[in-house]
Amino acid sequence: MKHEIILSSPPILRDFLTYSETIRGKSAKSVEEYYLDLQTFFRYLLSIRGLVSKDTEFEKISIADVDAELLSSVTISDLYSFIVFCKNERGNNTATRARKTSTLRIFFKYLTSQIHLLEVNPAELLEAPKVKAALPRHLTLEESLELLSSVDGPNKERDYCILTLFLNCGMRLSELCGLNLSDIRPDGTLRLLGKGNKERIVYLNDACTSAISAYLAVRPNEGVKGDDKNALFISRNKKRISNKTVQHLVQVYLDKAGLSGLGFSTHKLRHTAATLMYQHGNVDIRVLKDILGHANLGTTQIYTHISDKQIKQAIDSNPLSSVKANKK
Repeated sequence: MKHEIILSSPPILRDFLTYSETIRGKSAKSVEEYYLDLQTFFRYLLSIRGLVSKDTEFEKISIADVDAELLSSVTISDLYSFIVFCKNERGNNTATRARKTSTLRIFFKYLTSQIHLLEVNPAELLEAPKVKAALPRHLTLEESLELLSSVDGPNKERDYCILTLFLNCGMRLSELCGLNLSDIRPDGTLRLLGKGNKERIVYLNDACTSAISAYLAVRPNEGVKGDDKNALFISRNKKRISNKTVQHLVQVYLDKAGLSGLGFSTHKLRHTAATLMYQHGNVDIRVLKDILGHANLGTTQIYTHISDKQIKQAIDSNPLSSVKANKK
């Protein structure tokens, strides 16, 4: 948890954030999102309760005095009013409002069920705005091959290995950057540490093992210090490669492959791996769930929708698709 979050949080919020990170195993990013969502809610609550001066800017409202007494006064009407405020006054889209709704539900469940600070959970029946499921953008097989063919330069073995792991294993950016030499196992598998510090094992195919072997043959060892000595991917500064560096190099190769400006990113490479496995490998959706490290099957099932869309497009492309009976 960031130092500034600790300093600016009232004890009741600080305890919740600590619980989320240490007990529930939430990532630092998730905990920061919880904080920002609840900071906004607390400011709104203090404002509508008339507990701050009317001329105080919203972003400067202190939440230091938020306590159990104030939170016990919250009703479900307050929560819905807050979601409307986020839409109309802050311009939050549906997905952002849905996330804020989820944060409120988790927070008030913690206050009532976990630490029993409140007797009634005002968020128990709170409904989230429905988010339209967007099909994940991905590279085609041909585009993926173009991307791999574009790799060159002084770090070509490293960069090719990175792209190969993304496109074959469907790992997240944080998982790739967090890889250690010790995560490469003798049985041809790779250990990944995913969201919430959940460990999973993925099998390396021939392309992955070949790319890893080629990179390890040239991986720098001299000058790498401390904990970074065990890092699989090393930057030019002889440190563990950062998320930002990987994002940059992916964009560089997308440009070289003529795929820039199409909305592709490191995360889209994860989508690409999942899509190619599902469409070309006939991979069972439950197996794909385990490969990707999804917590529930519903998250993975979006890849089946891609196939459904393609089936519709195929039928629509039939030259007879627009032919209708003549009216007599």
